[in-house]
Amino acid sequence: MQMADTVFMFLSTILVWIMTPGIALFYGGMVKSKNVLSTAMYSFGSIAIVSIIWVLFGYSLAFSVHGNPFIGGLDWVGLKGVTFNPNSDYSATIPHNLFMMYQLTFAVLTAALISGAFAERMRFSAFAIFTVLWSILVYSPVAHWVWGVGGWIRNLGALDFAGGNVVHISSGVTGLVLAIVLGKRKDTVSTVPHNLPLTILGGALVWFGWYGFNVGSALTLNDVAMYAFINTNTAAAAGIIGWLVVEWLINKKPTMLGAISGAVAGLVAITPAAGFVTPSSAILIGFFGGSICYWGVFWVKEKFGYDDALDAFGLHGIGGTWGGIATGLFATKSVNSAGANGLFYGDPSLVLKQLIAIVATYFFVGIVSYIIIKVVKVFVPVRANEQEESLGLDITLHGEKAYHEA
Repeated sequence: MQMADTVFMFLSTILVWIMTPGIALFYGGMVKSKNVLSTAMYSFGSIAIVSIIWVLFGYSLAFSVHGNPFIGGLDWVGLKGVTFNPNSDYSATIPHNLFMMYQLTFAVLTAALISGAFAERMRFSAFAIFTVLWSILVYSPVAHWVWGVGGWIRNLGALDFAGGNVVHISSGVTGLVLAIVLGKRKDTVSTVPHNLPLTILGGALVWFGWYGFNVGSALTLNDVAMYAFINTNTAAAAGIIGWLVVEWLINKKPTMLGAISGAVAGLVAITPAAGFVTPSSAILIGFFGGSICYWGVFWVKEKFGYDDALDAFGLHGIGGTWGGIATGLFATKSVNSAGANGLFYGDPSLVLKQLIAIVATYFFVGIVSYIIIKVVKVFVPVRANEQEESLGLDITLHGEKAYHEA
C-alpha cells in the first residue's frame, strides 16, 4: 500500500461526495421557490438511503469477485472482509475500504441525478422506496457489468473511465422513464428558475467535485490521472462554448444558465473518455457535448413532449451517450496503455463495443426502472396531488419554507 495513493483517493472521495450537495443547490435554484427544499431533499435523501444500502449489500453486488458476468456475489455483505488491506483485483496501493467509500459516492450521486427529471411533482415517500429498489436492482448490476471483476461489459472491452454508462446514462434513462410515467407538471410553461445564483453555486461545486470523480478514477496520481485532470477542465470549458454558440445563434443571447449547463454537458461527455483521450480530443468531445445537449434539452424534449423538469436525460442521458460513442472514436493507447485505440487511431471495433454497452444499458435500465416505479405505484401514491403541487411540495409534504417574507 502506498500512502500517497491513499491520501489522493481520500481527497478524491471527499470531492465526489460534495457533488451531491452541489446537485441539491444546482437543481434547487432551477425550480420554483415553493419547491426548492423538496428538490434538495431528493439529493440528501439519496445520501442517506444509498449509503446504507451500499454498506449492507450494494457494494458486494457491484464489486464482489465471486459473482457472474451480470451481478457480484454476496461475500462482502455488511462489508465483511472489506478492510484496510488493499484488494489487488481493484487496487494494490489503496485500502479496500477506501475504494468502497469512493465507489459509494458514485452510487449516491447517480441516485441524486435522477431527481432532476421528476422535480416539483414526486412524493418523497415514493422516491425513497424507488431509490432503495433502484440502487439494488439497477445501479449495482450496471456497475458490476462495467467495473466489476468478471463483468460482461468489462470483458467485452468497452471503455468507461469514470461512469458514462454507470452514472450518466443510467440516471438519465431512469429520469426519462419517471418523467414519462409521472406526466407533466401542471404549469410547465410558466416554470422558470427562481434563483440562478444558487444554481451557479451548485454547478461550481459539481464542477469542483468532478475532478475527484474523473481524476480519482485512475486510483493513483500518475500520467493517466493527469490526462484525466486536464481533459476534465478542457471539456467543461469547451462545453460552455459549444452550448453558448448554439444558444447565441438561435436565441441571439448567451445566458448564464446556458453557460453552467454547457459546463455540465462537457463534464458528462468527457467522463467515460477522461483517461483514454488527448486534450485536443477533449476539446471536440466537450464542444459537441455542449451543443448536442442543448439540442437534447430544447428540441428533443419539445418534440416528444415529456417533462424532464431539470433535464436529467437531456444532460446526463444524451451527454453520456455522446461521451460513450466519442470514447470509441478518440481513445488512444498513447494516453492509456490499459485502454484501447478507437476509430481515429485505427480500430473501428471499439465503436461497436461502445454501442453494444450503451444500447444494453438503455434497455436494461429503462425496463427495470419502469417495472420498479409501477410496483411502487401499487403501494404508495407516486405523484403529488393537484393541491400539493399548486401550493408547493416544501410546505405540503415537508412542512417548511425556504424563504420567509419579513
